[in-house]
Amino acid sequence: MYAILEMLIDGKFTRGSSGKGEPVINPATEQTLAELPHAAQSDLEAAVAAAEKGFNAWKAMSAYDRYRILRKGADILRSRADAIATILTLEQGKIIAEAKIEVVTSADILDWYAEEGRRAYGRIIPGRMPGVRQMVIKEPVGIVAAFTPWNFPALTPMRKIAGALAAGCSIILKPSEETPGTAVEVARCLQEAGLPEGVLNVVFGVPAEISSYLIAHPKVRKISFTGSTAVGKQLMKLAAEGMKRTTMELGGHAPVIVFDDVDIASVAKIAAGGKYRNAGQVCISPTRFFVHETKYKQFVDAFTEIAAGLKLGDGLDPSSQMGPMANARRLEAMDMFVSDAKAKGAVIKTGGERPANQGFFYKPTVLADVPAEARIMTEEPFGPLAPIVPFKSFDEVVERANGVAYGLAAYAFTNDEKRATAIADALQWGMVGVNSLAVSTPETPFGGIKDSGHGSEGGIEGLEAYLNIKFVSQA
Repeated sequence: MYAILEMLIDGKFTRGSSGKGEPVINPATEQTLAELPHAAQSDLEAAVAAAEKGFNAWKAMSAYDRYRILRKGADILRSRADAIATILTLEQGKIIAEAKIEVVTSADILDWYAEEGRRAYGRIIPGRMPGVRQMVIKEPVGIVAAFTPWNFPALTPMRKIAGALAAGCSIILKPSEETPGTAVEVARCLQEAGLPEGVLNVVFGVPAEISSYLIAHPKVRKISFTGSTAVGKQLMKLAAEGMKRTTMELGGHAPVIVFDDVDIASVAKIAAGGKYRNAGQVCISPTRFFVHETKYKQFVDAFTEIAAGLKLGDGLDPSSQMGPMANARRLEAMDMFVSDAKAKGAVIKTGGERPANQGFFYKPTVLADVPAEARIMTEEPFGPLAPIVPFKSFDEVVERANGVAYGLAAYAFTNDEKRATAIADALQWGMVGVNSLAVSTPETPFGGIKDSGHGSEGGIEGLEAYLNIKFVSQA
């Protein structure tokens, strides 16, 4: 059921020339799925040369011809959604229903960008002098180096692939070595759709070695990274040496503000659904819950009941409601956050431990009365931990919600229209959901501010990220 793991260089799938690699582990069973090949420097050199050749061919094609290939790729991807979702669950752990949604959504992203690539319009600006034509032209930036994490092995690579290709760029993608099979299968769909050789290249290896080589390469002109803030800052420094354009989608620590005028049972259900999706391993996952003091106990009780009732299990089991964490490192992080919060006075309402020795499972956890000095209130947990605290006033909760270094996504629930507008205006985050957790669609911008990065994926903003603006004044 698992993928054949190969790299894609110059239109050909290959195991590379290094002879090195690493095992890919099923997080539900801790068994090895396959051996992933690593790229040698010669493979990276070949990928850059292929991307240069591919870029020259791809940018010369009409936007309409590129559109036809990308749309065909999306159709192939949809036709294989069940098989690719199985691969995704095997290597990443999320339940199969979530995996299937992710694959289908990735096809939607490719569809949307295929269409939007036909609308990379320039404009004519009236000249000040007779006979002068002033034109603004948009051109593809060039070769893109993209780096993606393990939590969304189809969707995150597709955001970068689709945006780059729709703009007329070529791309070298380095997906996570922990979840490589999904990206390889996505690449197969695009190759079979007729993508010219070298337009899309996929490589694996030691992350620091791959990134340092590709970012420093003079032929690479754009860097797109999704991952931790610490790594993003390091890659920004490397990119600055070559004045490379960057898009950085980094960490988050999303506040959820629950005011006193909502249906608590309904909001608790929505919030818990968002919290425990993909075992909380989502950059826009709700992570800090602020509930008005008059509804605090009611919300904690309702949320805890939902969390305690979730069925953990292998993501391939249709009855499972939450799968394992993606790797053993996340288990250690969960233990650290829970121990720290408990030591500082937080109350564990449910969970707070591993349910078994096999697999990287961690129980859905609810922490009540969490003090501000607990690490989970200022550091992104990236797991199934839900700290819930009470608040008294609008100004107080806004200050607490904004009082972290992150600025990716934030949420609020209220039935008061005036308050809804006020909280949307007050929250200093790149994306704000009011009475909804839905802040990510193919046609809307996805990105953060502050330590959560800069630039957007999705929407017209995501296409602009891969385009240079050229001004031509012609007399």
